[in-house]
Amino acid sequence: MSKSSSFLAFISGAAVGAVLGVLYAPDKGSNTRDKLLYMLNKYKAELQEMINEIMEGEAENYSEAKQEGKKVITDAREKAEKLLEDVDDLIGQIKSKKK
Repeated sequence: MSKSSSFLAFISGAAVGAVLGVLYAPDKGSNTRDKLLYMLNKYKAELQEMINEIMEGEAENYSEAKQEGKKVITDAREKAEKLLEDVDDLIGQIKSKKK
């Protein structure tokens, strides 16, 4: 498993675990939503940073061996972008319920 795929899997697992932990915690709904928003914004920033690192690294890849890994990088970037979209959707849903 490549470094970016491992990191993506770790971030995904951490995000899901954090969301489930907060949702099942015995706290007021408004506090739970605030905590969830905070964590989702944090993971969103980390995902965005990972996408930026992938894009920068992709521009630096000139050797033939690294070109073969381009598909892995592209797949990881697409998955990270999809996760970022999902996080944005969750944030939007939480904000709409908060009002």
